[in-house]
This record gives sequence, structure tokens and C-alpha cells, in this order.
Amino acid sequence: MLFESLPVELIADILGELTLNDLIKLSQLSRRLHRIASDPSLNPWRRPILRTLHTGVYEDALKHLSVRSTVPRQNWIEILSLARPSFILYDATLPNLTMAEWEECFDRRFLPGWRKWRKDGSWKEAFMKMLYRTWHRSATSCTSDEAWTKYIVLNRNGSANELEISSRNFNPLILFNEMKLQSSLTHLETRVRLVLQLADVRILAFGTLERRRNTLSANPNAHTFLHPPGIVTDAEVQIADKQASSGLSSHIVDHGVYPMQSGPTSPRRPRHNRAYTNYARLVHPLPSLIHWNYPRYTPGGGDKRWLDSDEEDFQWVGGVMITAQIIGPHIHESPSHRPPLQDMALVSEAGRQQYASFTWSDLWCIAPWMEERITRKIDGPGLGIL
Repeated sequence: MLFESLPVELIADILGELTLNDLIKLSQLSRRLHRIASDPSLNPWRRPILRTLHTGVYEDALKHLSVRSTVPRQNWIEILSLARPSFILYDATLPNLTMAEWEECFDRRFLPGWRKWRKDGSWKEAFMKMLYRTWHRSATSCTSDEAWTKYIVLNRNGSANELEISSRNFNPLILFNEMKLQSSLTHLETRVRLVLQLADVRILAFGTLERRRNTLSANPNAHTFLHPPGIVTDAEVQIADKQASSGLSSHIVDHGVYPMQSGPTSPRRPRHNRAYTNYARLVHPLPSLIHWNYPRYTPGGGDKRWLDSDEEDFQWVGGVMITAQIIGPHIHESPSHRPPLQDMALVSEAGRQQYASFTWSDLWCIAPWMEERITRKIDGPGLGIL
């Protein structure tokens, strides 16, 4: 049987396993292959494009895909959503997209709070300006484009504050140390968790863990933010089973809202509770490869929300600060043979001191389940009491 006599779906699936260079050559061998490669519904280009974007080593053919008629235009939405800013700004030949397609690229790449930067220009102009601003801030210490940086604090009483500080003076470690001092928690180590990584920023949470003694100082919203309700680790399930068998009820794994299920599986692997499984994979904005299934668990070791077992014997106490760290050229993860970055390694090394605003709309976007958990939304400092 000849290759071209196979069903078009099977041919497209085979073509998707090729590199971009090989797929370009093969699409020019015959009219039938040309038609299959050009068909937007079959789209054999998507898989090799995603592979080269996720590896970070771009094939030369990626630069000028827009000039090839066999490449469906829809592929450029993912390229513009995931590729490095420098590649888009200085290397790639950009395609002619519609206004709606440029808006889709903007929403897939940037946090929703960044839509405010679009004034009266086109969505292409807004996208390119935002991309250049992000690249510029990742490579320099310039803060002229954003004089004030906003961040969110989840308080242990259930309320939350959106605060802001001068971008020149923004240092999350200093700010969080002040929070610890006000809460008499300076004796506890600062913990930093990578919540979500996007193309240009990653969302970090700063908090403190204390051994379980009582629930007066516990911050249930911190646990809920890091671990979406209904998705639990087997370690948490084992704790719940142990407490249930011993008659203890002082610690409820998921704060009594969603029932848990138990069963033998691999250690610390998140499982989905059937009582709450209506999570849709985040698309606007689009996560990076290590959080591709967000808010659900993404295998591979990069999803640090379930990486450690600290919460087996400890609980989050005091306030939790959430901010957006700009991804620069020196911010990449450690090699695969080393443990994934945690705590101070996420913020203390070179090239990890640039931050962008993180607002209410960004919080509702990446953690919509928190909207019903936060009892009072406060703009600025204070308790929100009139």
C-alpha cells in the first residue's frame, strides 16, 4: 500500500511526528500531501510547532512559517502565545492576522489585568507594545512603564487586600518580612511556592508554615489557593483516613467543604475528587509546559503545588502574599537532574528581581474558586470596616 493511499487523518497524524523542516519538504512532494498539510481541520503542523516551542530550541524553519501557504494561520496564535519575546520581536516574520486573532493572542499570553494597557490602538499594537515592555523589563531594571506594582494578600480571617507599592522599592521578601513582623511570625521561615508559570511571568505565593497545634492562626485560604478543592494528594488522603480511624477531627484536610476519597496510589500524586471535577484547563492566559493542565496537576515534577509533603505535619499560618514575577533570560529552571526550584531559590538569585502587577482580575482568572472563599475584598490597606 502506498503512503498517499492511506486515510487523510492517518497521513496527517504521521506528518505530525516530523520536524518542521521535514514537514515542509514532504508537503511539497505531491498535490495530495500539499492539500493535507494545508487543511486547517487536519493541521499536521501543530504538534511539531508545540514541540519546538516547549523545548526552547527553535528550528530555523519556525522563523518564516508565515510566508508558507501550506501552514494554516491558526498555528500562529499558539506561536505568538508561547514563543520567547525576543524571537517574536526580532526574529520571526509575523503573519497578517485579523483584529480578533490578535486579541486572542493577547488574552492567551498576558494576564487579564494587563488589558488596561491597550488604549485606542489596534490589538496588534497593544500586543507588540506589551511584549516589548515585558522583554525590556526582563532584561533591565527599568520601571518607568509601571511606576506602581500591585499584589494580593490573603488574610487568615478570610479577607484579602489588593495593595500597591512603588515599583522601584518593590521587594516581596522585604514586604513579606514586614507582614511576618506585624503578625509575630518572624520566628518562622518564609516559604515561596511557584503557583503558575506563563510565557512571560510566573505567579509566586509567599507564606509561612507552622506545626499543627491549633486552628486559631491557620489560614485556610492559603491551602485552598495552592490546592484547588477536590484535587488532593495521597498524603492528605492518608492523613484524613488516619484521623478518621483514630477519631480525631481537629484537622480537616479540605476544610469540610468537599468530601475526600481514599485508595492506594503512588505517593503525593494529586487525585481528583469526583464531588468537584468541573475544572476547565486554563487557556486565557495559556500556561507553560510545566503547568499545562492547570488548575489540575501536571505530571513531570514542575508542578510544585504538590511537590513537597510539608503540609502533612504543618499548616499555613498568617497572611499569604501573591505576586507576579517577570521571567527573564536567567530565570530558567534548574537542570532536570537537580531538584526543582523552591523557596528562596525562586526569588534570591540573579535575574529574579523584576515583578509586575497582580490584581483582582488576575486572581479570579487563575483561581476562580477563591472568589466564593474570600469573605471581604479590600482595595488598599486596612480591614475594610466602614
